Amino acid sequence: MNLTLKIWRQKGPEDKGQMVDYKVTDISEHMSFLEMLDVLNEQLVSSGDIPVAFDHDCREGICGMCSLYINGEAHGPDRGITTCQLHMRMFKDGDTITIEPFRAAAFPIIKDLVVDRMSFERIQQAGGFISVNTSGNTQDANALPISKHAADEAMDAAACIGCGACVATCKNSSAMLFVGAKVSQYALLPQGQVEATDRVQNMVAQMDLEGFGNCTNTGACEIECPKGISLENIARMNRELMKASLK
Repeated sequence: MNLTLKIWRQKGPEDKGQMVDYKVTDISEHMSFLEMLDVLNEQLVSSGDIPVAFDHDCREGICGMCSLYINGEAHGPDRGITTCQLHMRMFKDGDTITIEPFRAAAFPIIKDLVVDRMSFERIQQAGGFISVNTSGNTQDANALPISKHAADEAMDAAACIGCGACVATCKNSSAMLFVGAKVSQYALLPQGQVEATDRVQNMVAQMDLEGFGNCTNTGACEIECPKGISLENIARMNRELMKASLK
């Protein structure tokens, strides 16, 4: 395939960025999207130009780093996948592909397509942990009975990889799906009850401090989430917050 790429280029956080057009040729439909960008960067390096900066790590849909806004969609046109799992067979020969970073005030651009998502880390640090001492004091699994339904829901919430697609997709740049998932994975289990009150209050307060917007229940976050995190987690977080405020 021969493609035209419109890519956001920005030298640094304080610089003014712009869209720059590039041509790539002989792209295989079997390539991943990031492999296609690797080909482009090899081209740029060979011609003495500065390669496009983009984030990636595992390239297996686990780490959440490969967050790109492709043709107006977080992670591109496919569903239930991250950018690194997107393949070029989703595009056609002659297509023009627009590639941008995730845009949110709480995700400042570092360079080109790379954004700073440390705001998510600070939310986690505010309450995304348990104080149960598991060092040499682990209990037998049968001593803490947990219903399969609760265990399954907790695992579903814990599947969130913190990529930020929910924020990039939301018209208000809300992080409530992310925070809801992180609150839920503990709220559903007995180990998470010790700090339950402080956890939800601290994490929501940090979310607001970081400058994320509010949820307006459009559901775009769930649709674009590569792990299919349910909106039910936002409802659970709201319930946990209401309970905590009454204590």
